[in-house]
Amino acid sequence: MEHVLSLGGPSLTIPGPFSAHRKQANDRLSSLFFDRCHQCTQGRHWPQASKTSIFACQTPAYNKRYSKKRLTHPQNTELPPILPRNKKKPYPIPLKQILQTSRADKKLAEMGIEKPLEPPKNGILVPDLIPVAYDVLDAWKNLIKGLSQLLHVVPVHACSECSEVHVGQKGHDIQSCRGPNSADRRSFHLWVKGSIDDVLLPIESYHQYDPFGTRIKHDTRFDYDRIPAIVELCIQAGVELPQYPSRRRTQPIRMLGKKIIDRGGIVVPPKPQHSGEVLDLDTHRALERFPPPVDSDVADIAQSTLKAYEKVRWGVTKLMRKYTVKACGYCPEVHVGPWGHNAKLCGEFKHQWRDGKHGWQDATVDEVFPPNYVWHVRDPNGPPLKGSLKRFYGKAPIVVEICVQAGASVPNKYKPMMRLDIVVPDNEEARLVA
Repeated sequence: MEHVLSLGGPSLTIPGPFSAHRKQANDRLSSLFFDRCHQCTQGRHWPQASKTSIFACQTPAYNKRYSKKRLTHPQNTELPPILPRNKKKPYPIPLKQILQTSRADKKLAEMGIEKPLEPPKNGILVPDLIPVAYDVLDAWKNLIKGLSQLLHVVPVHACSECSEVHVGQKGHDIQSCRGPNSADRRSFHLWVKGSIDDVLLPIESYHQYDPFGTRIKHDTRFDYDRIPAIVELCIQAGVELPQYPSRRRTQPIRMLGKKIIDRGGIVVPPKPQHSGEVLDLDTHRALERFPPPVDSDVADIAQSTLKAYEKVRWGVTKLMRKYTVKACGYCPEVHVGPWGHNAKLCGEFKHQWRDGKHGWQDATVDEVFPPNYVWHVRDPNGPPLKGSLKRFYGKAPIVVEICVQAGASVPNKYKPMMRLDIVVPDNEEARLVA
């Protein structure tokens, strides 16, 4: 008796009982299959059952050259969605992972085993990140100086009723205002002259001499200085500033579960030495401290400012991988340290249920150093942007937009976001575009 296997092509005949030639049939079947679909031998995709042939594949042929190009240089990218204010922010770390870590710490505490801590979680500095902290602080100073000079040349407009900001000679005509009485204005913005605080959003944090010491309470909140969160992050990462002293531990702290059993005692902080260098760390009256630049130096200042912006963002990302920064899940409050403070200052969604306390969770880079996206204007001297054509416009971080309008080259990673390859049609042509 002969058994015949039909494989969607020429028939393969296997003489004799099937049990006696099982191994030989499997070898021939495998060789025939892999000859038909060599892509499957490289693990590109798997075969699936088909009515016509068993060699049909789930995905088309894989081209490494073109697929890699699409992944690294997308044509257009969308901005992160705007989170609603009547809901809590999503956790940066999955909740399942947070609960697993909490259960593991609780189990160790029940067994009487101390929680294993590594620098900087145990209060000891990370030596490799100290130069990074100094570079970030220097880049932060250069960023404030460069933006203060460029704002004398590049006009920035801010809406007096909402948080919208626009870079250009005139404000745009896109009806996106959600401020008070916006319905009476048909959602048009009320533009006023913007300041550097509209560009670099003032994200501040309490400065503590010992972040692992006494927790800040609501009644003692005025005993601590409020400084930019980036500066506080650099101080805790190893930057020494006489104006803002910080405790440097030589012995690690010890924790049993969530309780600190040895923090090395409470040390009285020394008296800070205030000087004029504090002004370089903040944006307060920055436009008055730096005069307008010469026309021939505007392009160079824009390029150096853009480089400083990228360096600050890179450094903050690197520091936050090790040092803990907390953010409220409801409002923009940020605190640099192992845990948040107890000041009852939250006034966002359901703050009455929390008695004004913040809902602390791990912070993201955008919460510490917000990009503040604005519409990209291709022709600053042209007509204002129109709401009917907003789907053809791109966006960019406001610092990047200011530097580009001042003469800096556009970084490659922002080109898809700015949609430079899209031709903006006229109003009459917009309805004809698919």
